[in-house]
Order: sequence, then structure tokens, then C-alpha cells
Amino acid sequence: MAHDAQLRALEDGLRAQDPRFSEAMDAGQPCTPREYRRGRAWLLLLAGLTALGAGIGIGHGLLLATGLVVAGLAVHLFDPDRPRPRGLFSPR
Repeated sequence: MAHDAQLRALEDGLRAQDPRFSEAMDAGQPCTPREYRRGRAWLLLLAGLTALGAGIGIGHGLLLATGLVVAGLAVHLFDPDRPRPRGLFSPR
């Protein structure tokens, strides 16, 4: 009985953290957990590197700096252990 309660608590915690992954596990077709979904990070990195390249190409300092900042933000998104913000709309 105690093990059932622990498993139920783990299941509820997983459902609160990543509902998409939890629903896919219930259906028997698991998807990638949230920590390893990095589509937005790749797009942001591509945009940052594009702005960086354009800033170098045309010699525009503000565009160059913007590209560096955006690329740095994108690299930060690749960290799977980064703390998740707890805002108004985040699951608890």
C-alpha cells in the first residue's frame, strides 16, 4: 500500500510537470520529455547566428551585438537542468 501511494505521488508530480509526456505514456506512445525538446532553442540559435553573420557582413555594431545576445540566450536554453520559472501560467 505504501508503494502504491509513492507511485501515485510520482505520477501526479510527472503529470503536473509535463502533461504532454504523461498523456503519451498513458497512451503507450511515449514522446520526448520537455527537458529534451529543443525546437525553440534551435530556432533562436539560428536567428542569433543569422543576425551575427549579417552584423559582421554589413559592419553594423548593433546588429552584431544583438546576434551575440540572442545566440547566448539560445545556448542557455540547451541546458536540460536549467531552473524552470514558476509564473502565473506554469503548472504546479
